[in-house]
Amino acid sequence: MKQQKNEKFILMTTASVEGLVMKMAAPTITIMLVSAMYNMADTYFVGSLGTSQTAAVGISFSLMAVIQAIGFFFGQGAGNYTSRALGEKNMQGAGRMAATGFFTAFGLGCVLSITGNLFLTPLARLLGATDTMAPYARAYLRFILLGAPFMISSFMLNNLLRFQGNASLSMIGMVTGALLNVGLDALFIFVFHLGVMGASLATMISQIASCSILFVICCAGKDTVRILPLNFSPTPSVYAEIVKGGLPSLLRQALISVAAIFLNHAAGGFGDHTVAAISIVNRVTLISASVVLGVGQGFQPVCGFNYGAKRFDRVKKAFWFSVRSTAVLLAAVAAAAFIFAPQIIAWFRKDDADVIAIGALALRFQCFALPFGSWIVLNNMLLQTTGNALSASVLAFARQGLFLIPLIFILTPLLGVRGIQLATPIADICTFILAIPLGVKALREMGRR
Repeated sequence: MKQQKNEKFILMTTASVEGLVMKMAAPTITIMLVSAMYNMADTYFVGSLGTSQTAAVGISFSLMAVIQAIGFFFGQGAGNYTSRALGEKNMQGAGRMAATGFFTAFGLGCVLSITGNLFLTPLARLLGATDTMAPYARAYLRFILLGAPFMISSFMLNNLLRFQGNASLSMIGMVTGALLNVGLDALFIFVFHLGVMGASLATMISQIASCSILFVICCAGKDTVRILPLNFSPTPSVYAEIVKGGLPSLLRQALISVAAIFLNHAAGGFGDHTVAAISIVNRVTLISASVVLGVGQGFQPVCGFNYGAKRFDRVKKAFWFSVRSTAVLLAAVAAAAFIFAPQIIAWFRKDDADVIAIGALALRFQCFALPFGSWIVLNNMLLQTTGNALSASVLAFARQGLFLIPLIFILTPLLGVRGIQLATPIADICTFILAIPLGVKALREMGRR
């Protein structure tokens, strides 16, 4: 195994950074798209049941974002340290970090599952459920919460494997779960007629399957840092490293949830069709964001290994390659989405003209800001992986906390539904402007080393 780790170190610090990023990005893009498919599948199949049901699944996205935030917090927190430790050939430290991150994540997921089910009705209201949505929201949330420990652990293991340069292995578990989810959605909704509850049951079962596969891969220990109970080290120093590496992800993902809750409540004042439209747009834009995040997450292990090995020239070269490639891709996606916006929204809810009209315009507004996501995401990845926790946290907080949430409160009273449609793209542009000096500073500091 030691020889395998040494070969990985040599590969990550000497091979072409463009080739490494693309090699790492291909499976991570697949993984991120698969993660988006969990939400897309439920939205698509539930869309055949009605507007209120679609809206109920839409508001549940906020809870899914919290679950993902916790998983990413532990996965990226442990993964960032593990990546640098492997670059420094510190195998013992990598093993302790992996085990502590996993077992803590699963335990916290159990706490969330129990607490959420005890307060299911208040939770549905908090997420933005109206009177007509509430019964469907409760039915959907129940099984999502029961599966929370496995969902959190699945995201954690996915990130841990990715930071070790083993994204192709993590793809196996995620893709299997996504395919299972699509099949079970159709079975439970159309054959067993379980409605919204069937969609959430399908998601729970598929996430348990994903987590089980990823855990077996990690425990196999072939070219991976093994997760062993004996390595569980819940010490302040270990958790400090997890917080340092994972806080930007936690802020980013958690604030996505908070902002979505505010959007749901604001949209709820204009009817279930507005909530459904905005939630569909969020799902659609998540697809394009998944591709950029996939490239960014392919960049992170290359960045981590080379930063730990003091190869700063390779870090910068990989960064600029990732920015250029994702910017071009996002521009192309934005153009296509702008042209076909009505057809895209109708694919989810073709029988509701109001949903299509509101959603299509919101999607077109979002297309103007979409290419800016390249610089925002890659800068966040760079800052986070190189240990610039404060700058990474500020940038992670900015989009939702500094811009989007205030814009919702300012624009909605002034412009109504139009304000809800404009808030997100304006927040993206503002975040892009903020990211410029943060990224330039980090690159200059690296150049002086």
